[in-house]
Parts: sequence; C-alpha cells; structure tokens
Amino acid sequence: MLAHRLSLLSVHAGALEFRPNAPAAEVAQAAEVIRVSAAAALGELRQVITVLREDSAATDGPPQPSFGQLADLIQESRSAGMTLYYRIDLPAAGQLSTVLGRTVYRVIQEGLTNARKHAPGAAVQVTVTADGQAVTTEVISLRRSVSAGPGGAASAGAGAGLVGLAERVALVGGRLDHGPNAIGDFVLRATIPRQS
Repeated sequence: MLAHRLSLLSVHAGALEFRPNAPAAEVAQAAEVIRVSAAAALGELRQVITVLREDSAATDGPPQPSFGQLADLIQESRSAGMTLYYRIDLPAAGQLSTVLGRTVYRVIQEGLTNARKHAPGAAVQVTVTADGQAVTTEVISLRRSVSAGPGGAASAGAGAGLVGLAERVALVGGRLDHGPNAIGDFVLRATIPRQS
C-alpha cells in the first residue's frame, strides 16, 4: 500500500516537473492528488510503525480493501494518468471470502504500481475472472504502447514487492506467475482457489 501511494506521488510530481507551464487547473488537480496521496501514505506509514512496535497493543487497523474497493483503485490509477482497461467478472463476489478479495486487491495494486514504476506510459489491462475452482487475476503492461512522458526511464527495483506478493498468494493456496509474454507485454497473473 505504501509503495503504491508513493508511486502516485512520484508520477504526479514528475508530471508537474515535466510541464511547469501547465494550465492552472491541471496544476491544481495534480497538487490535489499529491496532497491526498501524501496524507494516505503517512497514514499507512503510521500503521507500519504501529505493527513494528513490540510494545504496541493495537492489533486492529482500518478495514482492509477487498473486491468492493477495486473500482476505487482503478479510478485512482486513471486519475494519475494511466491508460487502463479492465474487466471484472465475478458473479456472486459477495459469497467469496474477504481473504480472497484482499489478495486479489493486492495483486492488482502491485501490478499497477509496477506498471507505473517500470513501464511509465504503458497502457495496462486488468482482468479478474472466476470459474468453479479459482479466481484468476491478470495485470498486463502493454509494453508496445509505451510512450515517453513524465517519470523518465523505468526505475530499477529490488523485486521485493513481487516476492512478498508471491508469499501472500501462496499463503491462500494460490500461484503467482510473472514475466514477459511472447509479444513483450509484462504479465502478472495470480490464480487463487475460490475456497481461500
């Protein structure tokens, strides 16, 4: 969550730097996103610090995101300038577990964060589908659509986000795959049992 918020801050700050003579309305909109993202990042950092404190008795945090917050996550990325296509086909999502919903949310969040960091300007496709056994979530960065823009070259990362995500998916009995497909798009795919 914190990395996601910080990547939004970076994208919008980069846009302001890239277009210093932008119309006042665009500057104000970018400043608003930066302010909101910074406040959310600070809140999430406080949660991390609370968890890390050995003497903390606070175990309850705010409600964790799930299926119901996917539209907000998509809109947040679109507001940050990402070209994003999505299809969420989850009949009876209310009957699926909150753990499954939280895991799907985190897969999409990590995929969108990575697309912003490593393929700035790339269009992204998000798909969530379910069959009788599993829920499959895909985030595909369409590398062929990459254009130059704010944020410059793709930043190098340690890959810790994908490692942690693979552990999260494995904990619910799922599988995480990631890497380029035959045409060079980067695919992040999680297959998670419905009973998770």
